Amino acid sequence: MPADVTFRTATKDDVPAIVALLADDAIGSGREGDVDAYWAAFAAIDADPRNHLIVADVEGEVAGTLQLTFIPGLSRKGTERAQIEAVRVGSAHRGRGLGHQMIEWAIGEARRRGCGLVQLTSDKRREDAIRFYETLGFEATHEGMKLPL
Repeated sequence: MPADVTFRTATKDDVPAIVALLADDAIGSGREGDVDAYWAAFAAIDADPRNHLIVADVEGEVAGTLQLTFIPGLSRKGTERAQIEAVRVGSAHRGRGLGHQMIEWAIGEARRRGCGLVQLTSDKRREDAIRFYETLGFEATHEGMKLPL
């Protein structure tokens, strides 16, 4: 595991590195684009107190990222849930436990906030990622659906 990992809120200066992480695999390389397309989305996330764009900083380098969103709801007796999305670890940092640290950090944040549930989705083509999440205790209890607009 990386010894010196700092989890912090992403800044505008981190956006190019985050976009590079999002594009750093077979699926992301086909759907991510020029960094200019991301500025408005970053501003919206940054302004929303329920959304947290996080980077894992290893020795001054953005080595990983995730978005943690807190969702209020009426189901489960009004339990707030945490949604983990856009988890990426840079290729130079994979296989060393950083992803595990990132997810454990996000779960800890959800617990501190009093969430009753942590959820995430993963593209079905990301078989390694799905196995990884299962080793952390996540279960495929629901069928997720998406409708591109």
